[in-house]
Amino acid sequence: MARIAESPLHGHGDLAGERGVRRRGLLLSLSTVAGFLLTVIWSAEFVDQAIGGTIAESMLGHDPETSALTSVASGTAFAFVSGLAGTFTACNIAVFGTVAPMLGTVNSRAGRAVQALRPLGWLFLGMAAVSVVYGAVVGLVGTSMPQFSEAQSVPGELSGRSVQSMVTFGVIGLSMFWLGLSALGYTRDPFAKPGRRFPHAQTVFMGVLVGGFLIGRPYPLFRQLFRDAAQSGNPFYGASAFLLQSVGNVLIIAVLFFLLAYFAGGRIAAWMTADPGRMAAVTAVTLIVAGVFTFLYWDVRLLARREIIPWYPIAPWAA
Repeated sequence: MARIAESPLHGHGDLAGERGVRRRGLLLSLSTVAGFLLTVIWSAEFVDQAIGGTIAESMLGHDPETSALTSVASGTAFAFVSGLAGTFTACNIAVFGTVAPMLGTVNSRAGRAVQALRPLGWLFLGMAAVSVVYGAVVGLVGTSMPQFSEAQSVPGELSGRSVQSMVTFGVIGLSMFWLGLSALGYTRDPFAKPGRRFPHAQTVFMGVLVGGFLIGRPYPLFRQLFRDAAQSGNPFYGASAFLLQSVGNVLIIAVLFFLLAYFAGGRIAAWMTADPGRMAAVTAVTLIVAGVFTFLYWDVRLLARREIIPWYPIAPWAA
């Protein structure tokens, strides 16, 4: 019986190098342009407030940005809801990018939907590790960290909070871009050797990158949770709250992934495996788009919004 592959992301660089990805130069160019165009049209204000804020308010029954978190119970509920509401923020475009190629590994007709959640489990393991460690750090020293500050941004200057976001998302974006180049065969696969012993190493690493969003995320609801965890002075509460937010953050993606695998997993698997280079191409495109978007949006476009560089193209509704 066919089964899910051991590691849905690992090995595509080798595949690309051995059998080739047709028109890889074109794929690289189009993926880079697509990532750039997303930075032009993406409106964080609309997604954060109109979508994220509405979801959170509907679930909590009150305005999440003005309500105080007065107890551990309210804090933990807020942690989960804010993560759920933050599913469609700019950060999580990368989550969809890293999950999409995993559908191609599902080729078992019976029980394929359940099997499809296995790679998400390894992805979440990486997310959870970062969430728990960072949450504990916030509970210990959070009030002295840049993210705790509520100072308004000043044109021509970068606050400590902005620098933290730029460094974090810059590293994440460049890492995804590098893995995309590896999938196309332009660079060596960094997980070729570790993957032989730990088949899920690259999937866990992608989870670490996604979990790293918490370190740089300026999303208003997240910052409210961050300040609550920091003021608690309790590393266990901080770790638990951040872990719950990660659970909420990935829940909708898991449900969509489950449904897609259930209703179309077999057809997608057949399409993916029909051409030896197709899986590598799909993996590369999603990683490059996500990587370019993450780096340009949080590093270059942010500099333009702070008036440190003279101009960056932004759609009128996203300004």
